[in-house]
Amino acid sequence: MKPIWIKHAGQLVTMASDHQSARTKEAMSELGIIEDGSVWLEDGIIVKTGTTLELEHIYTERAAEAEVVNAAGKLITPGLVDPHTHVVYGGTREHEFEKRLEGVSYMEIMNAGGGIHATTRMTREATEEELYNQTKKRLDSFLQHGVTTIESKSGYGLNLETELKQLNVAKKLNETHAIDLVTTFMGAHAVPMEFKGREDDYVAYVIEEMIPKVASENLARFIDVFCEKNVFTPEQSERILGAGKAYGLIPKIHADEIEPYKGAELAAKVGAISAEHLLKSSDEGIQAMAESGVIACLLPATALYLREEAAQGRKMIDAGVPVAISTDCNPGSSPTTSMPLVMNLACISMRLTPAEALTAATINAAYAMGVEKFAGSIEPGKKADIVMWNVPNYQMLQYAFGVNHVKKVWKSGIQVV
Repeated sequence: MKPIWIKHAGQLVTMASDHQSARTKEAMSELGIIEDGSVWLEDGIIVKTGTTLELEHIYTERAAEAEVVNAAGKLITPGLVDPHTHVVYGGTREHEFEKRLEGVSYMEIMNAGGGIHATTRMTREATEEELYNQTKKRLDSFLQHGVTTIESKSGYGLNLETELKQLNVAKKLNETHAIDLVTTFMGAHAVPMEFKGREDDYVAYVIEEMIPKVASENLARFIDVFCEKNVFTPEQSERILGAGKAYGLIPKIHADEIEPYKGAELAAKVGAISAEHLLKSSDEGIQAMAESGVIACLLPATALYLREEAAQGRKMIDAGVPVAISTDCNPGSSPTTSMPLVMNLACISMRLTPAEALTAATINAAYAMGVEKFAGSIEPGKKADIVMWNVPNYQMLQYAFGVNHVKKVWKSGIQVV
């Protein structure tokens, strides 16, 4: 593999800093910008960053052996990181989108056997090959939008066989697709229809049968649960997350999405790496996350799609909560693969600044997935996951919204877009 020398970037946003944890408050605006920036990539790894003049002093004699990329007038950033997706699923639910516009609520659809239950039926019926092919197309679209690392949750199986099928598909795609996938077991995404009225029996099934099998086959790094009224109570959620922790799975939690339900407080209590959604989180929950270092993974595209008020991103950052953002790619409440749109929405609907939105989509998102040692910033020793944008600076990336500004993407030093 030839070395790659990217030169003369209008702005090289490195995200480099001395911070050893997800960024909070003012640190979320520290982008590590190098004007007329330059980066040398070798064997899929970032070797050196600096101004173009600085790297010319070091690498001029090796320029002939490298692929030289002129990035004049372009923005260079780390590959985007999406820390919350349900990307492996069967079928679509466009008819439910129309129902919601006619006035039927998300939970009404779900309680009538639609929503997650509809996707569960389609995912159970799909073969592993069908799920693989459908998901690959979505991953290709993620790449086109500058995303190089994503989290992939199960949760559309709600039985052992299909949960394992989803996780195995994600594992195979991690091995064969350019994007890195990190897996989360979410058998507690809903109570399946066959367990209706026997919710505690399903909780026992998740704890006693699903979690041990997923852990024994090393199919997931994290465990997640939908802590929500009429789904899983805080007590049930704590039991599930505790059982996962006992098997080495790191807790995440869908929290306070539909109603205030003390999900943020529970995230702090169980030591979750992140809490997701948080549209209805209380002030006490926000403070608890700030004190415990739980990363708030906010999903503004989901709020927009459901026509809900977005999470209080500005308030969370000001309170000292580290914030990440995500597409929440899923078939029912956020069928998008556009992290650039999510960054736009983070600014427009949650009052993040352009700098904070970019931090939330790169280094903080990497921390929310536990991949900060190789992703989320342009620093020596990390994977050469890099995006060139057709804009001159990071502000323009958020200012000109609803547009995919991606020009080129490198994944582990290989140009994939």
